[in-house]
Amino acid sequence: MIDRILETACRAPSAHNRQPWRFAVLTGPESKQALARAMGAEFRRDLLADGVAPAEADWQVQRSHDRITSAPAAVVLCLTMDPMDVYPDMDRRKAEFRMAMQSVALAGGQLLLAAHAEGLGAVWVCAPLFAQATVQAALDLPENWEPQGMILLGYSGGSPTVRDRLPVAEVARYL
Repeated sequence: MIDRILETACRAPSAHNRQPWRFAVLTGPESKQALARAMGAEFRRDLLADGVAPAEADWQVQRSHDRITSAPAAVVLCLTMDPMDVYPDMDRRKAEFRMAMQSVALAGGQLLLAAHAEGLGAVWVCAPLFAQATVQAALDLPENWEPQGMILLGYSGGSPTVRDRLPVAEVARYL
């Protein structure tokens, strides 16, 4: 099932059709535990530096840890610039990087839709962006795989809470 979901994610549009996404799929307890521990230590340090009370920081870290380790699968979405174009000027290099990021995000969106089509619940987590080196080290990812996000997959224990969305009139402008 995960392979089918990833195959669908790989059908996402990408800049120059270069497909700069890479997926680290965590299904074993050891890999999820290693990631949760490593990210948790960095998360706690950041929370304390932000002035969060130690008890609250511990609660948030434990919640994050439990979400990662209790999910049957986690997919860390990574970006590689290897297949992308290289330009001599900074403006185009930045644009190329942004296009690669957009491509990875589109693959993540397709992954979410594919998981839903398979009857799974899925949660997008941006935390790996705050701990890229930590995630790379914890999972022994290749140096050129830059973590961008994580999707937790599993069977839903109930109906998800529907969160309010901005009305179309506030986010769209017809010209």
